[in-house]
This record gives sequence, C-alpha cells and structure tokens, in this order.
Amino acid sequence: MTVLNVAEPAYMDDPDLRIFREGVAKFLSKAATEKRIEGWREAGMVERAFWTEAGQAGILGVSVPAEFGGGGGDYRHDLIVFEEVARHGVAGFAASLHNGIVVPYVVSHGTEEQKHRWLPGLSSGELVSAIAMSEPDTGSDLQNIRTTALKSGNGYRINGAKTFISSGQLANFIIVAAKTDPSLGGKGVSLLVVETDKAEGFRRGRKLKKLGQDAADTSELFFDDVFVPADNLLGETEGRGFIQLMSELPRERLTIAAQAVTAIDLALEVTLDYVKNRKAFGKAILEFQNTQFVLAGLKAEATMAKVFVDYCVAELLAGRLDVTTAAMAKMLTTDLQGRVVDQCLQFHGGMGYMDETPISRMYRDARISRIYGGSNEIMRLLIARTL
Repeated sequence: MTVLNVAEPAYMDDPDLRIFREGVAKFLSKAATEKRIEGWREAGMVERAFWTEAGQAGILGVSVPAEFGGGGGDYRHDLIVFEEVARHGVAGFAASLHNGIVVPYVVSHGTEEQKHRWLPGLSSGELVSAIAMSEPDTGSDLQNIRTTALKSGNGYRINGAKTFISSGQLANFIIVAAKTDPSLGGKGVSLLVVETDKAEGFRRGRKLKKLGQDAADTSELFFDDVFVPADNLLGETEGRGFIQLMSELPRERLTIAAQAVTAIDLALEVTLDYVKNRKAFGKAILEFQNTQFVLAGLKAEATMAKVFVDYCVAELLAGRLDVTTAAMAKMLTTDLQGRVVDQCLQFHGGMGYMDETPISRMYRDARISRIYGGSNEIMRLLIARTL
C-alpha cells in the first residue's frame, strides 16, 4: 500500500498485469543493485550492458505488437515499468523515454517495413533510442528549428546541432526533427532516423552536467552532412514531422504526469518514515500539529492528482486523451511535485540537504519535470486557448 491509497483503477485489474509487475520488480531488484546504481551516478550514465539485460528481461518495447518483436502489451505495461523503475531508484535508466516516447513514434507513424526493421531491436535492447528536437537556440518552439535534411541522391543530408538530448551518449537510434523544406516553416519539418553506427559525420558532443538526474545521460549532438537513405524518413511523406510530434505529445505529457505522481508518493513515503522516527524536543516530529497539518494537505492534493492521472490514463487507453487535458495533467502534477518535495526536504532539516539522502536527490531530480515535455508556461498557454 502506498501513501496515496487510491483504489486501483479498473483498467489495472488484470492478473496478467500483476504478474508482469512482479517480474519487473524482481528483475530490477536483482540487476539494479544499490552499488551498481551508485556507479551509474558517478559515471553520469547507465552502462550499456544494462539495456541489453533489460531487453532480455522483456521490459523494453512492452507495448510493441508481438508481430514486430515486442511484448504485445499496451500503455498499462509501460506505466508499470516506469513506476517500478522509480520505486527501485533507477533514476537514470531512460525507460520512459525509450518505451513511452520514442518507440511509439515508430509504432504509430512508421511504415510496415520500418516497423519490421527497427522494432525488434528497440525491444531487445540492441537499439537504444533518443529523440533530437531541442537546439541551442530552440526549445519549445519546434516550428523554428534550424537543422535541415535536404534531398541528396537517394536520401538526405542532415546538418545542424541538437542539445539537451536524453540518452545522447548511448543512443544508436535517434529520431531527428529537421526541415526537409526550410521555406515552409512548421509544414517543412520531417522526422528522420539516424542509425549512428552507419552515420558518417555524426558526432556526440559533451555529456552535459546537470542539476539533478545524475545517472541520466544528457548530451549535445552534431550532424555534419550526415547522409541517411530515403527510407529512413519516418513514414512515407515529407513535411509530416510537426504533425507527428504534436500527435505524440499528449502521451509524453501524461507519462511525465504519471512519473510526477509516483515521485510525490515516494517523497511522502520517505518523509513519513523520517518524521515518525526523528525526535525533537522529546517527541517525534510527526507529533507536532504543524507537521500533521502540512502533510495532510499535501496528501489531499496528491490524492486528487493521482485520481486525475488515473482518469487521463483511461482516456488515453480509450483513444480520447486530448492535448489540453494532457497539458493540465502535466502542469498540475509537476507543479505539485516541486512543492511536495520541497516541503518534504524541509521536514528532514539539515539531513535533507545532504546528497546521501533520497529526499535530496528527489529535490534535484524534480526540477526538470516542469521544463521538459514542454515547459509549464507552454502548458498554461495551451490551456488558456480553450478559455
């Protein structure tokens, strides 16, 4: 039972899902030991071998149809992976990026040939994925990216630079947003796949130092006249990139919201354990009325957030999740995550400021959730358009 003791939604009431969760938890407990995770934090990235192990354990590509080498599940299976990764403290393992963001682009927008070519490797761990959208001068304003992919013989030449790319050092399968027709603005954006092992002119830049997410590899990428064949254009038609990006953003933002709720639950869990055992002025910190009142308010807000996210997941599974509702979920949960983790750290006192404590890492890790997937200011703008 978690701190947020919300009844399990009906869509999760499936024995197969419970068995799958047990399997994921067992794998992570065995393969992602505390010592190994600490090594990843020190290195600034998860070792490549772990991706292969995860693929062999069947936790990559879990919602990829079985005919393409995947697990044959759906978004519920992805959610289980994301939640168990968080609960086992494997913060740098980019399963949510791989399973929840990049792979769905291929499933939803790839040709049959592309699905057969790429999805088996994405499910086995042979291919580690990334998506390259942000540029040094362009973040949320994707219509104004500068990277180009211009026709050259039987393919395209990609030129440009990308930054803040998750899994940038490890990824060997990168979906790149580029302009195949710069004169058309957003209508000239296409998505192309760069298979880095075959890409002359592709360079990885710095592995960027960050405020948090210590074990998460985040990098600069450079494309210097990188040639990709025509059949690496995702889908069959140029100029569909912006539409493809927009169609997948609700899922991405819901994934961020679901991760935020899990992080909130974990923060409250470790804090309750601390305030029950830590004594001040002769009694446990939890016995002080201020502690009780603040934590009671946070639990109430977090419970509302959990119920809303469960509703959004049901909408996604039914094919009804819209851009605005996903934006609301992302904005509300990540704003709340920041407030909850901040207050939970306060209850830890000086110990909460120490890097060795889980709440300290949660505090640093939480900050990015209000920025990536579209900043929360952009979320407010999207919501305001419906007023």
